[in-house]
Amino acid sequence: MAIKAVLFDLDGTLLDRDASLALFVSNQYDRLPSLQSVEKDIFVQRFIELDNHGYVWKDKVYRQLIEEFSIAGLDWQTLLSDYLNGFKRFCIGFPHLLPMLTELKSRGLKIALVSNGYGQFQFDNFEALGISPLFDEVLISEWEELRKPDPAIFMRALTKLGVKAEEAVFVGDHLINDIKASRAAGMKAVWKRNPPLAPFGDANGDADGVIDDLGELVQIALSLPSVPANNR
Repeated sequence: MAIKAVLFDLDGTLLDRDASLALFVSNQYDRLPSLQSVEKDIFVQRFIELDNHGYVWKDKVYRQLIEEFSIAGLDWQTLLSDYLNGFKRFCIGFPHLLPMLTELKSRGLKIALVSNGYGQFQFDNFEALGISPLFDEVLISEWEELRKPDPAIFMRALTKLGVKAEEAVFVGDHLINDIKASRAAGMKAVWKRNPPLAPFGDANGDADGVIDDLGELVQIALSLPSVPANNR
């Protein structure tokens, strides 16, 4: 049984979130004089540390920054609003993103996004990459009221695509939410490896394939044998 669909995580998989965040925070610092009581490099680095690859929501990040650096003249609500409205302008995809997706579509595969996060915010970032016309389905946890690693969100995506779990591959960077969860749902899983690896562990023993660059994905995904239904 051939692979018929490839499903993707967003942050750290298609979206180079770390690079995008550094660009946004640098721009926010330049635009808001109240932040400039702190050295720019120190402010940007501390923001990135507190953000923890997106696993700490920005209300907490901004509260902590205001307290640590005794920032006056701005409240965390204003900074959060600026982030929510402005981050999408700085979204950068990983190299070879568009050619990879275009190649998958040219081969007749269906494509879907399955992302945790706030609905409109994640969707805006996804659209900012200029790839949305290539996707057949988009599922974001807030809108679906389901969240990875719950297998139900993967099964919902597969139902929408009209494919079976054994006919699909999931691509993501997170060991638990993406790799182990999609395999538990009966899919193949390809790990998009990003440095640093520490937050996500080492998925070499859990993934069916490993890539460092999106340009490697088409060959790997299409070479994976589908999962026999009786082995799920």
